[in-house]
Amino acid sequence: MSDRVVFVLPGRGYGVEGPVLYYPAMTAVRRRAELRPHSWSRPYGPVDDPVDFVSSEIGRAVGEMAAAGVRPLVIAKSLGVAAAPIAARLGLPAIWLTPVLTAPSAVEGIHAGTAPALLVGGTADRSWDGEVARGLSPYVCEIPGADHSLLVDGPIGRSLDAMSTVVSAVEGFLDEIGWTAARKSAALTR
Repeated sequence: MSDRVVFVLPGRGYGVEGPVLYYPAMTAVRRRAELRPHSWSRPYGPVDDPVDFVSSEIGRAVGEMAAAGVRPLVIAKSLGVAAAPIAARLGLPAIWLTPVLTAPSAVEGIHAGTAPALLVGGTADRSWDGEVARGLSPYVCEIPGADHSLLVDGPIGRSLDAMSTVVSAVEGFLDEIGWTAARKSAALTR
């Protein structure tokens, strides 16, 4: 097992193959991380208690990794941010994509964390609150006009530019936590 493991947690109805999760995850892979993507047992519909639901789905696996000395990075979108209490309890760094900052459990979970966390959201997302985000972490990437999928109105190029901004923020955050980019081997540079 790699010493760099990333748990990728989707949103409700937004899988790990969506660009908001895919590109940050690939940024970690380019830094020699092993991906552990998750699929929810109930990907659609309401969840009574998101924290209980997410904990029951991933809590044991994350805890076992931490107990084995592997400090996984959590990359989560929306519903997946309900893993914040687990990350806080285990001292895990995290990238919280479009966190529901209007939900007290999400805010409390992120606030309880002691490890670095990057929060990413858009100003057109009703579940995002930039002021709250900046109060939770010094690492915040706020995309003007972006919705809950980080899409921006107008030409699609604006949304691609937004995703480029997110990827740059993720790269900077990974550098900050010591996950530097892999060096090219001599065989690859010939």
